[in-house]
Amino acid sequence: MVPEPEIWIDDGPVHSGRSSGSAQQRKSNTSSGGGSSSTAAITVHAPQLVELVGVKRAARLEGRLGEAADAFASERFGQARQILAPIAKEVPDLPEVRELHGLTLYRLGKFKEAARELDAFVALSNGSTEQHPVLADCRRALKQYKEVDRLWEELREASPSGALVSEGRIVAAGALADQKELSSAVRLLAKGFRFPKRPMEHHLRRAYALADLYERSGDMPQARVLFGRIARSDPEFLDAAERASGLG
Repeated sequence: MVPEPEIWIDDGPVHSGRSSGSAQQRKSNTSSGGGSSSTAAITVHAPQLVELVGVKRAARLEGRLGEAADAFASERFGQARQILAPIAKEVPDLPEVRELHGLTLYRLGKFKEAARELDAFVALSNGSTEQHPVLADCRRALKQYKEVDRLWEELREASPSGALVSEGRIVAAGALADQKELSSAVRLLAKGFRFPKRPMEHHLRRAYALADLYERSGDMPQARVLFGRIARSDPEFLDAAERASGLG
C-alpha cells in the first residue's frame, strides 16, 4: 500500500438526501455550507513523482497538488478539478492524484468519472480499501448494485478501521433500500450495533441511517427512540432532534 498524501481529506457523499442512502453526515469542516477557515497552505508529498517526472517538475506538481488539496478542503471543488484534471493526464500512475481527483469528481456529483478515478487509485495502491465507501456510493448512484455488494464485501473482509467499515455498511444498506429491500437494509445496519455511552461521529452516522430506515419501514417506536438518543448525544446532529419530536 502506497503512502497516503500528507493531507486529511473528507470524502463526504453529496448525492443523497437522507443518510440511509449514504454516509452523508460528515465532519463539520467540510459539510455543506462551510469551508475551511485555515489560511495555512496544504502540502502534498507524493514520493513517486520524482521518478515519474524528475526533481524539478515534481516540485512544481507537488505545489499544484497542494493548491488542489486546499481548494478541496475549502469546498472549491470546481477549482480543485481544474487543477487536478491535467495532472491526472500527465501522471496517470500516481495514486495520490487519482485519489484526490476521484474524490473531487464525487463531490461534484460526477459519479461515473469519480468511479473511474477511484478504480485507478485502488489498482495503483495495491488494492487499498481506503476509498471503498466513496467508490461504492458512486456505484450506488449509478445503480450498479452488484458492484456495491462486491466493494462492501472487500471492505468488510479487510476491516481497515471501525469508522471506515461503518461508512461502507451505511452505503451498502442504502443500496438495499434503493432496491426496496428495507428489511435487509435494517438487518445489515442493526447487526452488532449498540448505541455507545460516548458515541463517536461514525456511531452517530450509523445510528441516524438506521433510525431513518426504521421510520421508512414503519417501525416508528424504534425510529423515535434512536433519533432521540442521537439528539441527546449531539443536539445539533443533522435533523435528529426534529425528527424525534416529529415522531411523537
